[in-house]
Amino acid sequence: MARRNIKLTIAYDGADYHGWQIQPGFKTIEGIITDTISSLVAQKVHVCGASRTDAGVSALGQAALVELNSPIPTENLARAITDRLPRDIAVLEAVEIPWGTDIIGDVKSKLYRYTVFTGPTRPVLDVRHCWHVPRRLDVGAMTRAGGLLVGSKDFKSFASAGDKRNNSVRTIFRCETNSNDQWVYVDIEADGFLYNMARNIVGTLVEIGLGRWDDQKISEILEAADRRAAGPIAPPEGLCLMWIKYD
Repeated sequence: MARRNIKLTIAYDGADYHGWQIQPGFKTIEGIITDTISSLVAQKVHVCGASRTDAGVSALGQAALVELNSPIPTENLARAITDRLPRDIAVLEAVEIPWGTDIIGDVKSKLYRYTVFTGPTRPVLDVRHCWHVPRRLDVGAMTRAGGLLVGSKDFKSFASAGDKRNNSVRTIFRCETNSNDQWVYVDIEADGFLYNMARNIVGTLVEIGLGRWDDQKISEILEAADRRAAGPIAPPEGLCLMWIKYD
């Protein structure tokens, strides 16, 4: 049997998991998927994810790479793996891709969506997947502020202290805020994200939406290159990785 390089597209509810990446002593998405595939093919495998989502963060389009030496046809892998996974994780697609593909380095863009509920009472059926802010948000001001984030910029002010990467320049292709009745959605598409960058941006936009800051505050925050200049971090529950694009 020839070894195959398989790209998986994965959806998961991250509410009950300690993030994507394997961590000893914690239940993680990567850990569950690795153990499940290893059991299915009766050999130890290594799964490499394209995005290390935090504890509580969900995904509808996570990408991961795994090398397999198994008689299971590629077209049957998604269902075979999903059938063995917990109900809150599913493999949407499994496709064979060329050797040498860098599942992390070859990413062109990612889209994260953050969901805020602004009604007076928390939405009990959706509370695990949103941030309840029981106040009206100025979506127009949030949209204008988001527009100032578009482009290649130094996002050091939006990176948590735990991010040790030397290069904090990223390119945001769009940062849009939309609403549907009491629901507010922030979509951020970028070529990459610093640690907690998306949640720090959302926390800042919500401060602007509440009228605590002017939308032009964004320029001042970017220039500061200091996490203390930006707003609070938004809770993880509202964040979802929608998709990851490659060439």
